[in-house]
Formats: sequence, structure tokens, C-alpha cells
Amino acid sequence: MSVVDAVEAIPVGPPDERVTVVLITWQRREEALLAVDRLLRLPERPRVIVLDNGSTDGTARALRQRHPRGSAGADRLDVVVLPENQGAVARNTGVASASTPYVAFCDDDTWWDPGSLARAADVLDADPRVAVLTARIVVEPGSVEDGIVAELRDSPVRGAPGLPGPALGSFLAGASVVRRDAFLQVGGFSKRLWLGGEEELLAADLAAAGWELCYLEDLTVHHQASVLRESQLRRRHGVRNTLWFTWLRRPVPAALRRTGFLLRTVPRDRTSALGVLDAVRGVPWLVRERRVLPPHAEARFAALEESQRSSTSRHYG
Repeated sequence: MSVVDAVEAIPVGPPDERVTVVLITWQRREEALLAVDRLLRLPERPRVIVLDNGSTDGTARALRQRHPRGSAGADRLDVVVLPENQGAVARNTGVASASTPYVAFCDDDTWWDPGSLARAADVLDADPRVAVLTARIVVEPGSVEDGIVAELRDSPVRGAPGLPGPALGSFLAGASVVRRDAFLQVGGFSKRLWLGGEEELLAADLAAAGWELCYLEDLTVHHQASVLRESQLRRRHGVRNTLWFTWLRRPVPAALRRTGFLLRTVPRDRTSALGVLDAVRGVPWLVRERRVLPPHAEARFAALEESQRSSTSRHYG
């Protein structure tokens, strides 16, 4: 898409001032350019905050050249360059900078369907109990529903009566809209976890504070996985963060069950071993920070144990 095409496609109607989109990116200039173009063409005309995690590939410069001051859509775009790669924690900066009641997260290889952000805002307006709405995920190219969607749709978690969709224990950040006040109330994403399964701890703390998390079929996010990814590092962090969350918030019997299952099922390789070693190194921190969930929040994660064991979408392969 040329600069002219991108500008001409930007809607001119009034923006929906209820939702800001926070997008994190690192070393994926072309994907970030395409993602921002798509976001600025949404009929909701959301404000878009791009958090560049210290990229050295010219991402921020390219975005500013694509959308120079005075051009259509540029007034809805903020590009923030962080001094280092903060992983998922960069989203905290974006949420803090937003002035809208709701924030939609987006990765540089995902994009929201037209109308989904307005629909999410309508639902959150109508139900003040809900802190997070997670969307249906469609994998591109091919528009195939992600395997995780069936698990979200059939979630065994029991929430409050009359929720707008199935209650969830956790959520997928790149496909979710959050209530800004609730996010800030519990402190956002943990700096210690950085990236990789970082949502679980935040979800647990939201539930402990009395908030609801839901899947909403009406929302759609498209995901075209980038080939530019550090898959081994991501898996290492995923193993570590799963163990850390488990011992930070779950009661001992549940923590032992999940730890045993994880150790039995992760690949027997160097990446898994490093993830476990990283987790062990954090034991002094875990001891200091451990805070077991109250019964109503723990019940959500207990309900997920069987589906986690049988899941074909949640794995560290």
C-alpha cells in the first residue's frame, strides 16, 4: 500500500472517544507499518499509541514518515520510542498515556475487525463488572479460526450471572480490550515476567479484585504470525512465567499439580531446562511476593485444570 492509498482510505467521520489502541512492536518495521495503516482505517477512528520497544530497524522513523504531521490520521497516532525492549510491560506505558475508559491491545502482527472496538465499548459501557473482553481470533492467511477459540467459547469457568459472554480465567492480550481503571488498579503487567504468558498473573489479580473477564464472540481479531520472532526465547520465558505465576498465586496442592504436569510435558531440551532454571533462580522473589488467591478467584483456575491438560493450543512445543 502506498502512502497516498493509506491516507485516502482513512475515515473522516467522528472518532469513537471511548477506545484507544495500544500496539507494541520490536524489530518488525513492515508489520508495524501495515498494522498502523489498518488501525487508522477503522471506522471507529481510535487513537493509536505505538510503543516501539527500542527497535533499531527504523520502525519509529518509518511510521512518522508514513503519517507526517498534518496528514489524514496523523492526529490520531502517537509513536513512543522506549529506550529498551520492555516486552509486554510496554503496554503499561500505553495504558497510562491513554485518556479513554477502554484500551484495546494489538500486536504488530494482529488487527481488529471494523466495528469490533465500538462493540466492545458498548458492552463495557453496559456492564461495569467486566474488566476484559477477549475476541474471536482468526488466523491469516485463510481466515481460519484459531484453535484456542473453541476453548474460550466453551470455557468451564463460572462467572457472575448475566455476563455478556463466557467467563474466562485468563485472556490473550493481543486480542483483548481492557477497562483502563481496572488495569491500573491492579498494576498492569508484571515487569518481572516481561513477555510470554504474562496475562495469567494480571488476570488472576483482576479476578481477586472482583473483576470479570469474558470471551465475546462479536469481536474479531485477525492474526498473521510474523516470521520475525525469537521462538526459543519466547518458550523459555513461557515456561518460567507459568511456574512463577503458579507459585505466586496458587495454593500449594494446585501449584504442585501444575508444576508436575508442566515438567512432564515440556520438550526435553535446553530451552525448557533454561526456563526451569530461570524459575528456580526467582525463588527468593517468589517467597517475598507470594499471595495466594482468594477462593472465588482460585476457583477460576481450578476449573481450567482439566482443559489445560487436554488442550492442543496451550503447549510449549
